[in-house]
Amino acid sequence: MAAVEQSENGAGLAAEIRGERLAGVIYGTIVALSVVVAGAKAYPDGPGHVAALVAITSGVFWLAHVYSFSLAESVAHEEHLSFEEVRKIARREASLVGAAVPLVAVLLLGELGVFDAATAFWIALALGLIVLATQGVVFARIERLGPLATITVVTLNVGLGLLLVGLKILVSHH
Repeated sequence: MAAVEQSENGAGLAAEIRGERLAGVIYGTIVALSVVVAGAKAYPDGPGHVAALVAITSGVFWLAHVYSFSLAESVAHEEHLSFEEVRKIARREASLVGAAVPLVAVLLLGELGVFDAATAFWIALALGLIVLATQGVVFARIERLGPLATITVVTLNVGLGLLLVGLKILVSHH
């Protein structure tokens, strides 16, 4: 019985970690996309500058998450957290920063002249939408959703991203 309970706890912990990673990637991608949208307007010829903004913003959001979740854990458990516990929270929230890496890489390629600035911005936006769609599929598989529910989840994820792309188009033409 204890082995079954331990196995279920291990499976529950693994599912919790997958869920947190999934949330971090989705949230991090949306944050990164929003910075690309705003940065492309502010620095239309500076994909390197926008890459730096995306990286810094993602890092700041990560620090804010680590700090706030550390405080929440401390209050919830009515004790001070150890450095190791804060490190675990930092690792748990790392997917928020990791989500920005592909977009930053594309923007840096634009800065290096592999793409012109406008192309780098559009590729970064498209890549972000692909990440959001992929994470919707990952969620649907984990939850064993049927085709209609899968399409709904992917549509919601991509819809958030498309809303940002729409805002980019709107602000680019004004």
